[in-house]
Amino acid sequence: MAPERETKPYLEAWVKRMRRELSVSGRLSELAFIMSQEGCMDQHGWRLKIQRILDREEDPGFDLLTRIDSVLASPMENALETAPEPGLFMMLGNDPL
Repeated sequence: MAPERETKPYLEAWVKRMRRELSVSGRLSELAFIMSQEGCMDQHGWRLKIQRILDREEDPGFDLLTRIDSVLASPMENALETAPEPGLFMMLGNDPL
């Protein structure tokens, strides 16, 4: 018989919120990519670890929990989107403003 897991309401609420946030297409992969940039594990390893946490097969440590929260709290933008493209009028030198 498998041992019963200790009930941790704060962790259950966090996992529920993470499932909701990571349900957006590509968000889990993006999180895994960002976490892999820190060097301790590759993107595939992070994806599996995060999935195990979401499936409640593994409990995250406090440091990992807060790191994931901080990554998800910061805006995840495509690097190409950070520099705005010039508008049509700017390219023609006829800025209407």
